[in-house]
Amino acid sequence: MPRPIVIIGSGFAAYQLVKTLRRLNTEKAITLITADSGDEYHKPDLSHVFSRQQMAADLIKLTAAEFAKEQQIDLLNHSEVTHIDKDRKVVFCTQGREVAYEKLVLATGARPFIPKMSGDAINAIHTFNSLSEYQACQANIRSAAKVLVIGAGLVGVELAMDLATAGKQVFLVDPQASLMANLLPEMLSQKLAAVLAKQGVTVQLQTRVSQLQHQDSSIAVSLDNDLHFTCDAVICAAGLIPNSQLAQNAGLEVNKGIIVNEYLQTSDSDIYALGDCAHINGQSMAYLQPALLSANALASTLLNQATAVNFPAMLVKVKTPLLPMQLGGITVSNVHRWRVDIDAQGTCIKALDADEMLLGFIVTEDKMKQAFGLLKQLNSQNTVLAAA
Repeated sequence: MPRPIVIIGSGFAAYQLVKTLRRLNTEKAITLITADSGDEYHKPDLSHVFSRQQMAADLIKLTAAEFAKEQQIDLLNHSEVTHIDKDRKVVFCTQGREVAYEKLVLATGARPFIPKMSGDAINAIHTFNSLSEYQACQANIRSAAKVLVIGAGLVGVELAMDLATAGKQVFLVDPQASLMANLLPEMLSQKLAAVLAKQGVTVQLQTRVSQLQHQDSSIAVSLDNDLHFTCDAVICAAGLIPNSQLAQNAGLEVNKGIIVNEYLQTSDSDIYALGDCAHINGQSMAYLQPALLSANALASTLLNQATAVNFPAMLVKVKTPLLPMQLGGITVSNVHRWRVDIDAQGTCIKALDADEMLLGFIVTEDKMKQAFGLLKQLNSQNTVLAAA
């Protein structure tokens, strides 16, 4: 009996890979192993569950059994892989099951980063990186009147706005000097902060949570700027750490993620990685479009048609409905100057280099209509530069 392609993980990248493999080949044996339920859902939907009054079950598109039947795969859910034997090409699961593979794909994702702090309420911190994490905390957060969000990056800002829209008092804390500091220039961060403040969000920047302490039925919060307040629930959205331990234990090369080449191949020729756990060209590609492009390329490679993955400039949609925005390319680092167009229709900010070449852009509100044209310009320009 031929060995299957084995995929470890059941996030967006893993399921896109399964779908693409099946479109290209209806016969190839595929086994997917996941530590969680394996139900299919759209991860970005987590950013607005509170304003839409959605429970975790409402987000499920297909149960694991339905997905397995639809894609004609063997799906082992609630089954954690404990180690990989590269020589025998076998993975070992918690229930004692051994699964042999022809090719192995690691789509193990990433886990939330929790900053260091003290106090007896640290175990009350909720994270929001998966459907199962939301399922675990939904009752507490939905009943909370006051919520602390740690981290003012993309996800933290989206959650803070959604919680405030749902009528909750929100505290948003981040050590950076501005909101979404890795994506937005100061001028737009300030506008976003004003929108959040108008919605009742208390934004505390350039400070950290130093202590979380249980106090009756609430949590007493201490910041290192000496501000103290209480809340009913805490969500941490302070970034992600690639899940590379399984790969490292198997002797694969890792560094801030599982190191892969342009074919998403690890240091073992029969093992691949994609999604949040993979590290390609010195960086992690954490958004959905890179995962989709990776899945499309890897599916062909696994079916013996080697295909390198290529990442053009891609559009990032920020789910902040009170100030909707889209961005593409380089929007913070290495920017020589900004070209800013602000009017009643919204904001268009272009990031330019010293030669006045477009590096990236951010568009808000009605000016989002310009996004695809700017993205096309950016990719056309990059193609010309690469060919030069």
